[in-house]
Amino acid sequence: MTEFHLSMPLKKEELEQLSTGDVVYLTGTVLTARDEAHARILELAGKGEELPFDLEGAAIYHCGPLMRQKDDRWEVVAAGPTTSARMSKMTPRLLDKYNVTALIGKGGMDNVAGSLKGKCVYLAFTGGCAALAAENIREVETVHWPDLGMPEAVWVLRVENFGPLIVGIDAKGNDLFAKIEERARKVFSGLR
Repeated sequence: MTEFHLSMPLKKEELEQLSTGDVVYLTGTVLTARDEAHARILELAGKGEELPFDLEGAAIYHCGPLMRQKDDRWEVVAAGPTTSARMSKMTPRLLDKYNVTALIGKGGMDNVAGSLKGKCVYLAFTGGCAALAAENIREVETVHWPDLGMPEAVWVLRVENFGPLIVGIDAKGNDLFAKIEERARKVFSGLR
């Protein structure tokens, strides 16, 4: 296990260096996106329409933040990760269309390791760390699609040393969560 302090967007050589179990801290821009934002991204892509934000080299954080408006600015109250498995079915199509280099969320993702291979990593943030995550968000740059509601909108966040994040799926196709699940099945089957 190695610790990395990386800046967004991630470079190809940085992606290749990361292995499951490594610890990562990110600095730069991160965009939040949950179920409804993923669906709208794919809908617009299907129509050939441009997005109001850039996903080139982006980090997508599976998060439904709690925000508060103060004067003309937004500030983060809490920004913990949400369950990433909910986005698993949409992720391969998203990665076919856009050059996203990092996905951040809670738990694992089902059947996406092949789609991440050579281009993206999945970084797991421990659930229950909403206050910790908010500490490392320096600024809310803007919000897109507020009509989806606060947790589903796309928030553009500037982060500094955001983490600790654990490489759950690396760009080589290794899936830490799948390995743990397989080991657990073997142990469980031995108990019968």
